[in-house]
Amino acid sequence: MVNKTKRVSVIQAGSDPFDTPATIDKFADWLAGAKAAGSELAVFPEAFIGGYPKGVDFGVRVGSRDAAGRELFRLYSDNAVELGTPEFDALSEAVVASGIAVIVGVIERKGATLYCSTFAFEKDGSLLGVHRKLVPTAMERLIWGQGDGSDLPIMESSAGRLVSAICWENYMPLLRSFYYDSNPDFYCVSTVDDRPVWLPTMQMIALESRSFVLSACQYLERGMIGLGDDQFDAVQGNRADTVLINGGSCIIAPDGEVLAGPVFGEEAILTAEVDLNDRMRGKFDMDVAGHYARPDVFELKANIGEQMNVREE
Repeated sequence: MVNKTKRVSVIQAGSDPFDTPATIDKFADWLAGAKAAGSELAVFPEAFIGGYPKGVDFGVRVGSRDAAGRELFRLYSDNAVELGTPEFDALSEAVVASGIAVIVGVIERKGATLYCSTFAFEKDGSLLGVHRKLVPTAMERLIWGQGDGSDLPIMESSAGRLVSAICWENYMPLLRSFYYDSNPDFYCVSTVDDRPVWLPTMQMIALESRSFVLSACQYLERGMIGLGDDQFDAVQGNRADTVLINGGSCIIAPDGEVLAGPVFGEEAILTAEVDLNDRMRGKFDMDVAGHYARPDVFELKANIGEQMNVREE
């Protein structure tokens, strides 16, 4: 039998939404830790590069936006990352130095719109794919645009076949069905959902997909954000030790067993050794995209073409 043992990691850490250079350095440091642990794949939280500004309202009320909120959004946009920029190259170089396949949450600027994205890199630093969050949740829709069907890559990496889902996208049954149809080895989740109920959500997805689920959540304290409370007034409070996002990262086996985590209350790296042969052992009695499907009763149609405002003919 072919040895399909892999070591994989999830990174639980927070970042300053307004200091991307420092975050890229932190990204490289955490990757060095994953390399030291012998990992072949590392998953980082949602919005790790570019930051998740939890607790602020950007001066928005129904029907109005204030000047201070517009300026805060400008600062936030300035720290987003565009493909092909020096910041993007720095991420790629950090991946090369680690020699690990990586999925990392990034606030991406495309034109004049921000997206909550994940960038997936092969261990040689090449870009495997970009996933843009299909539906930002609640107030997130004020600061992020929506991805489309072309932003759902199925990625073949040195670690295995990867898919990426961000935070509450994991509560979209049809998105999960689309991903399950690709038979991923690793269902990679970048999130900021720190609720205790997140763990059983990840266990359910592992059981449905018969994949290894790698869920990375931020751990963020107010003191990690450099702006003063005159610019960043967090509703949770502005003491340096106020916890804005509390973690809960985990690694789940295809049978729902918790292999690592969840960890709360600190930054951490979680690592597990997994056997990809466990996926086929699980598929023996349930393959939701195969013998456990009923396409004669239920059918999913997916529009995976890029959507554009202007098309030249």
